Amino acid sequence: MNTKPEIIISSLDLYRIYDLIELLSKPALHLSLNELEKELMRCDVVDPKEIPPTVVTMNSKVIVEVGAMQKKLEFTLVYPDDMENSGNTVSILAPVGTALLGLSIGDTIKYSKPGENALEEMSVVDIIYQPERAGDYMN
Repeated sequence: MNTKPEIIISSLDLYRIYDLIELLSKPALHLSLNELEKELMRCDVVDPKEIPPTVVTMNSKVIVEVGAMQKKLEFTLVYPDDMENSGNTVSILAPVGTALLGLSIGDTIKYSKPGENALEEMSVVDIIYQPERAGDYMN
């Protein structure tokens, strides 16, 4: 059975992501936007103050294990305008970013590897920083 884990998203993140989708509705981005919209349609939406501290939200800094080798990676889930060349950020529009949003610590999900016709498995190991947990509801 290949079911996806339940996801939780704050109403503020949902609002901002739908604004982003509206802004970026370009043919070149349709595939990534479609995947993002599919994920948003299956989420539970809650008030930002009700987000559990174990859930990945926008601007969360996370540690994940990726692939069969369980390679640990640390990065921050961001909006496209906040991407850095350092490799420490992942865009919500990237397949890994779309898959990560709303997951909880311990959840595992498969996502499409960019440029390949293959799936990669990722597990959320820890959340180092979550804006809602820190009381930062505007980030």
